[in-house]
Amino acid sequence: MEQKCIFCHEEEALLQNELAWARYDKYPVSPGHLLIIARRHVQCYFDSTPKERLALNQLLEEAKKLLDKEYRPDGYNIGVNCGDAAGQTIMHLHIHLIPRYQGDIDNPRGGVRGVIPDKRMY
Repeated sequence: MEQKCIFCHEEEALLQNELAWARYDKYPVSPGHLLIIARRHVQCYFDSTPKERLALNQLLEEAKKLLDKEYRPDGYNIGVNCGDAAGQTIMHLHIHLIPRYQGDIDNPRGGVRGVIPDKRMY
């Protein structure tokens, strides 16, 4: 466990299982934005084990059910940043579950393709 890694110190866990935990994002993109975080300090998705990926996915499903009930979003974006070039700023595996709402942006077409704005529309 890395002492300076903020995700190595579980806080405000909303959901959890043996290998992962979830909490609200402190800088949410939209109401209900959640992070699904690996318990083991591992940098990115591709460094995780199949068992960890299963645990992360199970929490992702639970988190969606919770958000469906509490926030009633119209859709979701699911995102994982792997490495500096992809925008990862906390080098500990976490998955963003971002609720989306009708009208939250003018034209949502392209979804996650928007990470490169000129490539979003096709």
